[in-house]
Amino acid sequence: MASVYEREFEFSRKDFEHIRDLVGDRTGIVLSDHKIDMVYGRLSRRLRQLGITKFAEYLSQLESDDKELVEFTNALTTNLTSFFREPHHFEFLKGTGLPALLKGRPDKKLRIWSAGCSTGEEPYTIAMTVKEALVSHANWDVKILATDLDSNVVNRAKAGIYSQDKVNGVDQARLKKWFRKGRGDSHEGQMKIATELQDMITFKQLNLMHDWPMGGQFDVIFCRNVVIYFNKDTQRELFDRYADYLADDGYLFVGHSESLHKVSERFKLIGKTIYHKVG
Repeated sequence: MASVYEREFEFSRKDFEHIRDLVGDRTGIVLSDHKIDMVYGRLSRRLRQLGITKFAEYLSQLESDDKELVEFTNALTTNLTSFFREPHHFEFLKGTGLPALLKGRPDKKLRIWSAGCSTGEEPYTIAMTVKEALVSHANWDVKILATDLDSNVVNRAKAGIYSQDKVNGVDQARLKKWFRKGRGDSHEGQMKIATELQDMITFKQLNLMHDWPMGGQFDVIFCRNVVIYFNKDTQRELFDRYADYLADDGYLFVGHSESLHKVSERFKLIGKTIYHKVG
């Protein structure tokens, strides 16, 4: 029996199940029952902005409003990130991964994908790491693709502007080299990523459940704290596709609470949440 929660907006069990099905079909994300409060809180903001009083009315609008469907998806996407998050990944990439890849690339090209880039801290951290690792290989062609489901955060990432508190974890040497302090009242307390790093990265909105338009393979793929929202079948499909897009000697990095155990046999665990392609 559908019950209505005593809240600002009418929100029934049927409404939540409708939302759960829509999110699952559109993104592959699984919303369990304990996400009810989160769903209500995030979508309530959209109802207020649109002047709608019932979730049923909002869900009806989604059926014919593609623009609002994008806003709906963005509202339910989690975007928690920071510079040099899970630092062991970047230490491995700089000290082991990139040196190994350099030996097997006679064309002097490296391609890296940050899948689930959020507001850009991850791909910019990758770019810093690459620049530091390839000081003596400045003539190499290195490009980073950064994608996310949420179009709003992709636009913020592309701008490369961060508040001071977002860069507090970055050491002073890197701050001085890779960030520019904002000037004037409107930019006071803000930091902008150096153009040299921005030029390495292409930001795109991408739904991992849909077709991937990329033509070539990648040497490194970061997919961290993304698949925790997917069921096992979706995870198996996703990592199989990643294996197809990863070079034979390529590396895959996943989140601290994620594992490919009983998900894919095409990768070998070589470090804490670090995998090497084997098939």
